[in-house]
Amino acid sequence: MKKKILVSLLAMFVIVASIGLSACSSESNGEVYVYSYGDYFDPAITEDFEAETGIKVILDTYDTAEEMYTVIQNDATTYDCICTSDYMIEKMISNEMLAELNKDNIPELENISDVYMKKSEVFDPGNKYSVPYMAGIAGIIYNKEMVGDTEIDSWEDLWDEKFADSMVMPDSVRDAFMIALKKLGYSENSTDENEIKAAADELIKQKPLVYKYANDSARDLLADGSAAIGVVWNGEYMYTKDLNENVEYVVPKEGSEFFIDSWIIPAKAANKENAEKWIDYLCRAEVAAKNFDYLYYTTPNEAALELIDEEVLGETAIFPTDDTINSCESLRMLDDATTDLYSKYWKEVKAN
Repeated sequence: MKKKILVSLLAMFVIVASIGLSACSSESNGEVYVYSYGDYFDPAITEDFEAETGIKVILDTYDTAEEMYTVIQNDATTYDCICTSDYMIEKMISNEMLAELNKDNIPELENISDVYMKKSEVFDPGNKYSVPYMAGIAGIIYNKEMVGDTEIDSWEDLWDEKFADSMVMPDSVRDAFMIALKKLGYSENSTDENEIKAAADELIKQKPLVYKYANDSARDLLADGSAAIGVVWNGEYMYTKDLNENVEYVVPKEGSEFFIDSWIIPAKAANKENAEKWIDYLCRAEVAAKNFDYLYYTTPNEAALELIDEEVLGETAIFPTDDTINSCESLRMLDDATTDLYSKYWKEVKAN
């Protein structure tokens, strides 16, 4: 009798344990390790994705694409999904650091505009490795009360001594050199050492005027009046304008940098299917519209445009004209020797 009771209890334990394990598996479907620029999507989206899919999102952020590249190159941490910029994606593809996407797992990809898919082929031929997420243009945001009667329409204005200790410049080698190269009439993708050195000389001349080199915090310095003028991406304009009605945005007449940031999956990703589910979720029209309302960067998601206020769609700082886009360049991958040149001269800028 005792043996029968013991067997019965053991059977019941197995059944209960099985039910418990089944319940756990239905609530948790693994993880996805995401690596992104800071504050680059609405935090509520993470919660919604986790609730719907049971996939836990573990987020790390970085400041510059170069910082991210070094982390991935050195296998410092394994990530499943990364959001980064066009030129860096080109470099990672070239170095076989990315996994080809299984587009069957990303049906919402159909919402991405054909225009942006075609533009992405410049750095990702065949759109094999990346999905466009946000686009934008670097421009100058200025406080019209603080700059007075000075007309702001050129990169030259960032060398005006009138703005000494009241200017914000990007803390990024490629973005800072873009400004100086454009000022001199050169390509932002120059591989000529004489041109790169000339740009570095310009940045060294400008340095005494710079209040701070900043990326994510640049908009806040302009919004609270700590700086009168600075280089900020167009997506930061609406945020800054909401906080300070005196700020305006302009794309300099010499042209600027146009970017596409996209989602990619590293070749060593441990949770590739979960990463594709994350990308697919972000491609939904309503999710893309929610992200747009949070960020105000140009969304490549065509289906989301129907959910965005018409007045905002008419704001050329956020949705630039074709003429403005055509006046701009996109950063391209540089070979190792040229990358080292930029790094060498950037160190000289920072050291002086």
